[in-house]
Amino acid sequence: MKITLDQARTAIRATFDAGAEAGLKPLSAVVLDAGGHVLAFERQDGAAPGRFAVAHGKAHGAVMLGMPGSAQMQRAEDQHYFMTAMNGLFGGAVVPVPGGILIKDGDAVIGALGITGDTSDNDAMVGMKGLEAAGLTGAA
Repeated sequence: MKITLDQARTAIRATFDAGAEAGLKPLSAVVLDAGGHVLAFERQDGAAPGRFAVAHGKAHGAVMLGMPGSAQMQRAEDQHYFMTAMNGLFGGAVVPVPGGILIKDGDAVIGALGITGDTSDNDAMVGMKGLEAAGLTGAA
């Protein structure tokens, strides 16, 4: 299964809707395919312009390492040297915190959603709601 452009856009819109419902700060979200290529990105009005890099870093780390941001953060705390090496390997483009959500089809990773703008835990929470609305399965 591949993520369609319609699913990517739906996931982002539903993420933003969930964020508004929860009273979160303006969000930015990106959906990457299994190869780490951008399928869709949006930044809400009022979100800082640098948020693309943060959202992308969260999603990129998830899809490239096959682990969600929460697992990357735990790995960074337990084995800092590993995440430092991975971040160097990927040109500094890994942001190992919650908000990088794997998109899966069974056991297969088919992409990732990266969300930023509020706390990392809140980003992950609304991102999971966005994926559910798009008919996709996430691992946060």
